[in-house]
Amino acid sequence: MVPPELRISTQGKYMPLPAFIHDLDAFMEPQDACSAACRRPREFSRNRFVYTVISARSRGLSIGVNLNPDAQCNFNCVYCEVDRRKPAEARALNVSVMIGELRQALALVCSGQIRSHPRFAHLPPDLTELRQVTLSGDGEPTLCPQFAEAVRAIVQLRALQDFPDFKLALLTNATGLDLKQVEQGLELFGPGDEIWAKLDAGSPDYFERVNLPDCSLAKVMGNILQVARNRPVVIQSLFPRLDGEGPSAEEIERYVGRLQELRAGGAMISLVQIYSATRPMTNPRCGHLPLKSLYRIARLVKQQTGLKAEVF
Repeated sequence: MVPPELRISTQGKYMPLPAFIHDLDAFMEPQDACSAACRRPREFSRNRFVYTVISARSRGLSIGVNLNPDAQCNFNCVYCEVDRRKPAEARALNVSVMIGELRQALALVCSGQIRSHPRFAHLPPDLTELRQVTLSGDGEPTLCPQFAEAVRAIVQLRALQDFPDFKLALLTNATGLDLKQVEQGLELFGPGDEIWAKLDAGSPDYFERVNLPDCSLAKVMGNILQVARNRPVVIQSLFPRLDGEGPSAEEIERYVGRLQELRAGGAMISLVQIYSATRPMTNPRCGHLPLKSLYRIARLVKQQTGLKAEVF
């Protein structure tokens, strides 16, 4: 039996990998309505900052908060779904407006009225239950000048208990985790809240090729280590097929080595998420890496680091 740490996770449901399956992609590549929902773009409705989305990694419905309506990001990842050629609809986050939109979204989801929306009407009920509120968006959320203010407002809204308690998750490329305003915001996170830190590469060359950053891989590693020494983090690693090829075996070995470095340095890593590009991308050179390749990476992570790894 495949250990729980090495099961494929699709649409919030785990499926062990039978040993007799030879064509893993044909067996595991999801084709149902749940998969289609996970591949759809975010649903903003008429909101400026708050959206809903079905996320495999969130195991269902997530309410997202776009802290970067100006699409500001210090990465230009080859797999990014954000088309920065389009003008931004809003230039800055308005925390008051965002909180109003979040309150409305929470009411819609928690009341079950979200299921009246055509996009969510035919999904299993467990997929339309709120899994988390996610700080993410069209860029790097830690670069938002109002980061601490936004976190404070969301935490205060949660404390009012007008809605069932929810988890808050920050999705970040880790480059801004050492900023003062970000440190202040993260101090407001509760024990059940999470930081999902991006680590897509093991070597500086591959890091430059895939993430096109304005900083070094050492900076990312240092920031993850700094935060993860104080609270557990989730490592999120997206491996694309680029120009028809996935990362080399040598690159994956270096990536696993980076995880080992973090553990040796005292980082607490609760989970490693191994996944690939799924939603429509703006870069025609980029595609989805087969699930069997992702599974091999997860197996290597588990074997060489002892960390829990899940494939999405």
